[in-house]
Amino acid sequence: MSVDIKTLAKNLNLSISTISRALRDSYEISDKTKLRVKEMAAKLNYQPNPYASSLRKHKSKTIAVVIPEITNNFFALAINGIEYVAQEKEYHVLIYLTHENIKKEIGFASHLQNGRIDGMLMSISAETNNYDHLIELKKKEVPLVFFDRICEAIESSSITTDDFEGGFNATEHLIQRGCKKIAYLDLSRYLSNSNKRMQGYIAALVKHNISIDERLIMRFTNNIAANEEQIVRVLSGAEKPDGVFASVEKLAIATYNVCQRLNINIPKQLKIISFSNLEISSLLNPSLTTITQPAFEIGKQAALQLFRYLEKKNMMNVHEKIILKSTLIPRGSTAI
Repeated sequence: MSVDIKTLAKNLNLSISTISRALRDSYEISDKTKLRVKEMAAKLNYQPNPYASSLRKHKSKTIAVVIPEITNNFFALAINGIEYVAQEKEYHVLIYLTHENIKKEIGFASHLQNGRIDGMLMSISAETNNYDHLIELKKKEVPLVFFDRICEAIESSSITTDDFEGGFNATEHLIQRGCKKIAYLDLSRYLSNSNKRMQGYIAALVKHNISIDERLIMRFTNNIAANEEQIVRVLSGAEKPDGVFASVEKLAIATYNVCQRLNINIPKQLKIISFSNLEISSLLNPSLTTITQPAFEIGKQAALQLFRYLEKKNMMNVHEKIILKSTLIPRGSTAI
C-alpha cells in the first residue's frame, strides 16, 4: 500500500500543509517538527510523487518548440541542443511544425496558451507578418524565447547568428571568386534573418562597386516545383547570373537541380553558396560551399534562456539578445 502525505499527517496528528512544508525543508517549520516528519516518512517508506508535485505547482514539466520544418538540417541540430538541456532539467519537449504556414502557427499558439506547457521556443514561419497571436502569448505570461527567425516586435530573449555578417561574407566570397552578377535567393520578405542576410549581400556589392540589380533579388515560396521554374527562368535569361547566394539550403538544392536540367556547369558557369547545415554538403557534386550556423549551440542557448525564465520569475523582464558566429566553409561549388 502506497503512503501519501495524508497518511503521514494522520500518523503525526499534523496538517497536510505542515507535512508538505516540512518535507520541502521550509523555514516556516521548526527543526524539531521537520525531524519528526522525516523520521515517520522513512519509517513508512514514503515516496514523493513528482507528477503530483508538478500539478500542485501548476507545472507541466513540458516545453514546446515551434519550428517551420524539420527537413532543414539546421532545425534538426537545434532540436538536439534543446533536448540536451531539457533532459538535464527533466523536462519533456513537444515539437510543432508550421510548414511555413501562419495559420498553423496561430493555431499552435492558441492551443498552447492554457497551461499545456511551461514555456515555448519558437522560430517563426516565412508567412508570419502579423504578431497578434504572439502578443497574446505574452499577455498570458507564457515564457517565450525566439531562435534563428525572431520576432523583433515583441520583447523577448532571442538567439541568432550574425546574419548580416554571414550575408556579407557569402557575397564577398563569390566576388573574390570572380562573380560579377550575383543573384540573392530569399524565402520571405518578412523574416528578420533573411532581411539581414540581404542587407549583408547589398553591403558587399556596394563595397566592391557592383551595381545592385533588383531583378537578381528573388523571393520564393515553400512550393518546390514553382521555385525550380522560377530559377529556370533566371538562369535561362539574357541577363543570367554567374553567382548564386541562397539564403536557405532548399533554394541551393533547387538551383543544383535546375543546373542539372539545363546542363549548367557548377562552378565554371555558375558558382553557388548557401546558408546550410546540410550534412551531405561535402558529398554533393560538386560539394556545396556553405555558411554554416552553430545550430546545436543556438538550440542549447535558447533552451538555457527559457529555463532562466522558468526557474527565476524575476528574470521574465530580462531579455538577452545572443548573437553567435557562423563559419564560411569553401567547397567545390565556388572553386575557381
